Amino acid sequence: MRPRPNFTKITTMLIVFTIMLVTLSGAAVGAQGTASGGQAAPRAAAEPPEIDDVQAWALTDQESGLYLAGENADEQLPIGSVTKIMSALVVLEEGVDLDQEVPISEQAESYVGNTYSNVGLILGERVTVRDLLAASLIPSGTDAVYALAEHVGGGSVENFVGMMNDQAAAMGLTNTNFETPAGLDTNANYSSARDLAALARAALQYPLFAEIVDTRDATISTQNREIEIHNTNQLLTTYPPATGVKTGTTPQAGANLVASAEANGESYISVIIGAEDSDARFRDSQVLLEYAFGRYEPRSLVSQGEVYEELPLPYRRGESVELTAAQDVNASVDPNSEIERRVTTPEPPPSAEAGQELGEVEVLVDGESAGRSPLAAREGYEEASLWDMAWYGVGSAWDWVWSSVTDLIFG
Repeated sequence: MRPRPNFTKITTMLIVFTIMLVTLSGAAVGAQGTASGGQAAPRAAAEPPEIDDVQAWALTDQESGLYLAGENADEQLPIGSVTKIMSALVVLEEGVDLDQEVPISEQAESYVGNTYSNVGLILGERVTVRDLLAASLIPSGTDAVYALAEHVGGGSVENFVGMMNDQAAAMGLTNTNFETPAGLDTNANYSSARDLAALARAALQYPLFAEIVDTRDATISTQNREIEIHNTNQLLTTYPPATGVKTGTTPQAGANLVASAEANGESYISVIIGAEDSDARFRDSQVLLEYAFGRYEPRSLVSQGEVYEELPLPYRRGESVELTAAQDVNASVDPNSEIERRVTTPEPPPSAEAGQELGEVEVLVDGESAGRSPLAAREGYEEASLWDMAWYGVGSAWDWVWSSVTDLIFG
């Protein structure tokens, strides 16, 4: 007689087996977490924060320039003294001697007492270009920026404003136009949140600009006195990761702020246009920057030396050259973002040397360009011989004949 199964014992064994599986699964998940670099800090919610009572805002990754989030980010709006970022960029782009002394003109002095932002420069005083840049960016000195505009514009502020607009066009800032070097209220002086983020990123690539906008207090000098100046960007005092950039306030533009911050290998730029009051622009900027640090994470999107394409050699059947990235492309991205790499290659030359650029790879993050790198030949190749060309011609002809016969038979 066959013995009856012991169901109690079988049930116990199944329970023990299930517990073991769950335990092993948990251990595997833990191992994966450890392998990815330890316990990661929690990331913020996918939706950006609510930024109320502003006309527009934008958030970008400083390293790549990748646009991350915003509202009305392409709307043309008055921006006030944020304009002085472009004024400083033009001065730096022109390569002006930073130690050259600039005499203060009657026009520059006329803004003392007539505008809120000035440092009290006096007709006939001489101030170096370096100190005028500091006076323009730290306390937002309108008198200082007009002195710079006259100096760099060949004595003409209008010429300098033309240089500002030329620079904007060269940078592709399609929603930006300038009419004054200081951002005084006019209908033709405007920009957008997205354009301002790109402008700030370009300016921050100059070490002197980055140093100045990250300075809380400084002293500038004329030939006979010293002037203490203080930064109008309160984030430098209240928010430790802050590294700059520039405030801007006028009756027409309202309260504006382009802010930058860096921590743990990440850096971001936020833009607030038309905040309801001066304090709100600082609060909103900090909220946006904190959201960025919590939500996005740095990633290597293209690695220098890695192969991203194989390019067929001219007149060589079955032969190709590997194309490697000439530089890295890094960006801080949403962990759930869709990453796409687009490779473009022109017609390959008859011959090429190792390291010769033969194409390009561009990285798109959720449809936004995060950067690009040239693609270079890993190895050189020589021009095809007459035999190679003849054999290639024979092969191509045979392919055509075979394709035609196949179409006749099966088509």
